Amino acid sequence: MKKLFLLVMVAFVAFAVNAQSDSKGAVMDFSEKSKDFGDITQGDKVEHTFVFTNSGDAPLVISNVAVSCGCTAPNWPKEPIAPGATGELKVVFNSAGKMGRQNSVVRVYSNASEPIEKVSLISNVLPKGK
Repeated sequence: MKKLFLLVMVAFVAFAVNAQSDSKGAVMDFSEKSKDFGDITQGDKVEHTFVFTNSGDAPLVISNVAVSCGCTAPNWPKEPIAPGATGELKVVFNSAGKMGRQNSVVRVYSNASEPIEKVSLISNVLPKGK
């Protein structure tokens, strides 16, 4: 009887693991991961909207978005993104007080199969003309 019980349990666990592997969960696919603005003038504000698709089979929930400095401000959807739907992450970079090459990294935390995604705004900040 113990062997039969053990065999049934092993079969159940194998079935459960197989069922989970068929499900992808939420998957966040960005159409682009960086935006290079080239040369900008100190004090300029530049913005870009990163578009992503939930190519998984479960709702995508963004729990937090973190930036590398206070010069970058993100805006992201607070509602779940349905499978197959798209969402937008708007990012604004303020070059005030910055000089030279800048790479503002934005980390997106979610319930996706890859829980942390990164996108970035790149620019070269030139001094203001006199």
